[in-house]
Amino acid sequence: MPAARLYEYTTVDHLGKTQKGRIEASSESAVAGRLRTMGVAPLSIREVANTGLSREISFGGGQRIKLKDLAVMARQLATMISASLSLIRALSILADQTENKALAKVIAQLRADVEVGSSFSDALSAHPAVFPPLMINMVKAGEVGGFLDEVLISVADNLEKDVALRGKIKSAMTYPVVVFFVAILASTGMLLFIVPIFANMFAGLGGTLPLPTLILMKLSDFLKIAIIPIIILVVIGAVWWSRHKNDKAVRERVDPFKLKLPVFGNLFKKVAVARFTRNLGTMLAAGVPVLQALDIVGETSGNLVIEKASRNVQESVRTGQSIAAPLANEPVFPPMVVQMMAVGEDTGALDTMLDKVADFYDQEVESTTEQLTSLIEPLMILFIGVIIGGMVIAMYLPIFKIFDLIE
Repeated sequence: MPAARLYEYTTVDHLGKTQKGRIEASSESAVAGRLRTMGVAPLSIREVANTGLSREISFGGGQRIKLKDLAVMARQLATMISASLSLIRALSILADQTENKALAKVIAQLRADVEVGSSFSDALSAHPAVFPPLMINMVKAGEVGGFLDEVLISVADNLEKDVALRGKIKSAMTYPVVVFFVAILASTGMLLFIVPIFANMFAGLGGTLPLPTLILMKLSDFLKIAIIPIIILVVIGAVWWSRHKNDKAVRERVDPFKLKLPVFGNLFKKVAVARFTRNLGTMLAAGVPVLQALDIVGETSGNLVIEKASRNVQESVRTGQSIAAPLANEPVFPPMVVQMMAVGEDTGALDTMLDKVADFYDQEVESTTEQLTSLIEPLMILFIGVIIGGMVIAMYLPIFKIFDLIE
C-alpha cells in the first residue's frame, strides 16, 4: 500500500467560496474523495514535498497498538454503524477521538482507502502488523453477509476476553519471575561484595576452611572474572530471543516443552485450548468458512502443537470427515473438548458449543492461576531462604572455629 503523502488543495463550496489547505493521503484520488465527503468540490490538488520542516517529528519508540485498543475501536465502530452512520463517517470520528496516536493514524489511512473504493476488510489487510487475521476475516464475512456491526461486536468481545486471558497469565508469571531475579541479584551482590571481605579475614587466620566456605569463595573468585562476559551473553541471548522466538525451528522445540513443564505446563495447555475454541467458535458464528477458520485459529492459538492439530483437522474436513475426530488423536485436547465438539457438530450448534468450552477453560485458567499463586509464594520464599541462608551459613562456619585458629 502506498505511503501517505502530503497534498495541497484548493476547493470551492456551494456558495462559491474557495479555500486552500493541506492534507495527507495515499493518492490524489483519495484526497478528492475525502474532500467530496466534506461537501466541497476540489479545484486543484498537487503533491508537495514533505520536507524535514513539515514532517512530523518523532523521537523513536512510538506508541504501541494493543489488543485492548483494537477492542475499543471495534466496539465503537459497531455502535456507530448500528446507529446508521456510514463507514467513512464512523472512521473519521474514530480517527479524531482515538487516544492512541499510532492507531489514530492507521484509522485515518483506513478511511482514505475506503474513500477510494477499497472494502473495509481489504483496508484492514493492508496493515497485518496491526490487525490480527481473525479480525480481518470476520470483517470480510460481515461485509458479505451484511451484518458488519454484529461481527464487530463479536470481534470486540473476543479481543476483550483474550486480553483478560493474557492478564491472568501475567498475574501467575509475574511473582515467580520477580522473586527469581531478586534472588539472583542478591546472590550476585553477596558473592561480589560481601564474600571477598570474609575471604580476606579468613586468609589472615590460617588453618583449613570448611568445604562450603571454600566453594563459596571459589564462586566469588570466578564471578569477579566472569561477571562481564555473563552480562554480555545474557544481553546477546535476550536480543537473539526477541528476534527469533517466532521462528518455526525455535517454536518446534519450545512450544511442546512449554506444555510439558511440571508446574506451568497445565496452565499453558488450558490457555491454548481456550484460545483455540473461542476463536474457532467466533469465526464460525460470523460465517467464516470452516477451512479458512481452521487455518487462522491454528496460527492465533499461540502454540505450534495446536497449530499442527488444526492442520490435521483441515485435512479431515477436506476429505468430508468431522472436525472432532482428528482432535481425539491429539493429546493436547482433553476428551471433554472432543466430545463436546462432536455433540456440537451432530446438533448443528458447533459455534455455541465451542463458546461454552472456551468459557469453561477461561474459568479453569483463573482457578489454576489462583492455585499456582498460592503454591508458588511459599516455594519462592523457600527458594530465597535456601540460597541466601546457605551462603550466610557458609560464610559464618569458620567463625565457629575462630578460637581454634587463633590458638
